Amino acid sequence: MVTKTDSAIGIYDSNTLKEIRCFQIPNVVASALSPCGAYLQTFQKSTTPQEKNVVLWSIETGDPVYEQFQKNMTKATWPSIQFSSDEAVACRLATNEIQFFDAADFSKGISHRLRVPGVAAVELSRAPGSHVAAFVPESKGSPASVQIYACAKELQSQPLARRSFFRCSTVQLHWNHGSTGLLVVVQSDVDKTNQSYYGESKLHYLTTDGAFEGLVPLRKEGPIHDVQWSYSGKEFAVVYGFMPASATVFDKKCKPVHELGSGPYNTVRWNPKGKLLCLAGFGNLPGDMAFWDIVDKKQLGTTRAECSVTSEWSADGCYFMTATTAPRLQVDNCVKIFNYNGSLLFKKMFNKLFQADWKPESPDKFGEIAELIKSVGSVKIEETKSQGQGSTTKKPASANPPAQKPAAYRPPHAKNAAAVQAELFGGSSTGEMSKNALKNKKKREKQKEKKAAEAAAASGAT
Repeated sequence: MVTKTDSAIGIYDSNTLKEIRCFQIPNVVASALSPCGAYLQTFQKSTTPQEKNVVLWSIETGDPVYEQFQKNMTKATWPSIQFSSDEAVACRLATNEIQFFDAADFSKGISHRLRVPGVAAVELSRAPGSHVAAFVPESKGSPASVQIYACAKELQSQPLARRSFFRCSTVQLHWNHGSTGLLVVVQSDVDKTNQSYYGESKLHYLTTDGAFEGLVPLRKEGPIHDVQWSYSGKEFAVVYGFMPASATVFDKKCKPVHELGSGPYNTVRWNPKGKLLCLAGFGNLPGDMAFWDIVDKKQLGTTRAECSVTSEWSADGCYFMTATTAPRLQVDNCVKIFNYNGSLLFKKMFNKLFQADWKPESPDKFGEIAELIKSVGSVKIEETKSQGQGSTTKKPASANPPAQKPAAYRPPHAKNAAAVQAELFGGSSTGEMSKNALKNKKKREKQKEKKAAEAAAASGAT
C-alpha cells in the first residue's frame, strides 16, 4: 500500500511491483492493510455523524464492505478494526463494548458483542486470534484494570484473567505468539516519588490460563523503555531503569534467565529466528547498539548508528537495518544495513527519506540462523553515496569499531587564534613558519640591528 496524494492510495503486488488497484478517497487521514492483504481500512475527516468515515474496502473488488462513524483517531485506536494474523477473527472498540465480526463476510454485520463498561482500549491476539485484552481506566475511585477474554461467544461470560492497578494514565498491550501471555506497560503522567519528570511506568504480566498475574520482577528502579516478545513467544526482553538502563531476558514463567548488562539503551529488537537480539539507544541517545547471542549468552559485537529513527531485523535474521527519516530529522537521511554481529554492510544517503521497511516474509521460510550465518561473510554490498557523489565499494566495518571522541569545543573567535598568533609573533599553527611570519621576523631583526648600531654610535660620540 502506497499513499500517493491526499486522495489516492495505490495497492501493489509486492512480487511484480505492479499496481493492482487504486482507491480515490477524499480527505484520507490514515490507512492500513489487513494481515493477509484482503482488506484496506481508511479513516477520513468527517464533519457530521451521518458521514461514515471509517471504511473497510475489498482489495479484490474495490468495493466497501463495512462502514462506520468514528469521531477521532489516535495511534492507540488505529486501526479501528483489528484482525488476527490469519484474518479469521476481527473486532473493533465501541462505547462500553467490543464488537466482533465474521471476517469472511462483513455483510453480516456484527456477529456478537462483549460488554465491558468503560473500556478505552483493546488488543486482539494475533497468532492465533483466540483472546482479546481490554483496558478500563480509573473511574470514581475505582482502580484501572486490564482483562483478558476469549473471542468465542460461548466463553465470554467471565474474564480469564484480570489485573487492577492505581496511578494509570495509559497502557501498552503486548501479546506473545501463541496468545498465551500478555505484557502490560502501565504509564502514569505523574511520578509521586519525584524521580522522573516523565512520570512512572510499571510492567505487568498476565497469562490466559491464570497461572501468573502480577508485576515483572525488575531489579532496578526507573521507567520501562521498551519490551518485546521473541518470535517463539517463549521469552521476552525488557529495557528498564534510569540511565544507564538495564536489560533482562525472562521466560514465559516470568523468571529472569539472562542479564544483558547496562548501558545507554532504550530499544530492544528481537531477531525473528529467536537466537539473536539487538539492544540500542535511539532518539535522544547517541545510537549505541549491542548484538547478543541469547542461546550461547555472549555478546557478538557493538557499533553505533547515530540519529536513527527506525530499526528492524530482516526476516531471515541475518541483517539489521536502521533508518534516519523525515520529518523527525530533516538532514542526514539514510539507510544502514548491519551484519548480525554489528559490522556495517551497506549505507545509502537520501536528500529526503520518509520510510524504510523490509519486505514482509515469514521467518519460517528460512533455515536456522546458524546455517544462514555461514553465508553472510561472503556477502559484499556496495555503499552508495548521496546524489552527485558516485559510489564506492568499501570494506565492511569491524564488529567493534572504536568510538570516536568528539572534538573539544572551540568558540568562533578562537578558531583562527593559532593562525593569527603565527602572523603576529612568528609562530605557525602547523609548526612551520609562513612566508609573512618569516618576512616579519627578518624585519624585526633588521630593526634590532639598526637600533644596536645607533646606540653604539651614540656611545662613541660621548
